[in-house]
Amino acid sequence: MIVYWLYELSTLQVTALVVTVFNGVTWLGLIFVRPFLRLLLLRQNGANDFVGHFLSYFSVIYGLLLGLLAVATYQNKTDVEKTVSREAVAVAALYRDVSAYPEPYRIPLQRAVANYTRAVIDQDWPTQRSGRIPTASTRLVDPLQDLIVAFEPATKGQEILHAEAYRQFNALIESRRTRLMSVQTGIPAMMWYVVGVGAVISVILIWVFEARLRTLFFLGGIVSFFTATMISLIVVMDNPFRGGELSASADAFETIWRNLMR
Repeated sequence: MIVYWLYELSTLQVTALVVTVFNGVTWLGLIFVRPFLRLLLLRQNGANDFVGHFLSYFSVIYGLLLGLLAVATYQNKTDVEKTVSREAVAVAALYRDVSAYPEPYRIPLQRAVANYTRAVIDQDWPTQRSGRIPTASTRLVDPLQDLIVAFEPATKGQEILHAEAYRQFNALIESRRTRLMSVQTGIPAMMWYVVGVGAVISVILIWVFEARLRTLFFLGGIVSFFTATMISLIVVMDNPFRGGELSASADAFETIWRNLMR
């Protein structure tokens, strides 16, 4: 399971921290742990060849795992951003529709849609960034629906307008529900345990490999650096609503507020 305080750091800071930990463990192990492992495992002839073949096999399996996780987290992040965009588009379309309603319905409906937008920006998003499902804008949905339902069209044109407004309201509700269900989405804890175990195994295989110490320092540092970079990438894209530069933002709602409602 990811330590959530990592999301308080920038992407560069997360990457630097993970790389430092991985490379530090690898290099310290080469100095202090490797001598004992050599005494236990490297007394047989051809042990280095065996370790090399196993390291190659393990690198393929572990690399495939990290690659699939990176693709999965990126796809999940993209889906969440599309959901946010669909909700924002539905809000904008609904605001346009209710702006064509006759008085005394127009002003209260415009105000209700604008209040919902501000609640999403000012209250929902900070709550989502902490990993909790927001409720602020939820309290504004039912009053908005009541205002729409209260309107009774008097002409054919108003019937068409009313039907379109209600269709956009339903689209807003669907996208909103999908957004709320995505707040706590992320890679399961068991998968992170597998990633951690794989990282430990890769470091141990570097420790038991037979080569000059400075060669292992160089090659082990490269392997640890790339592994740490891949894991950092997965971390910052996992949990799309939490903090960080790559998290889903409320920019779509901000744009609608500035250009349409304010």
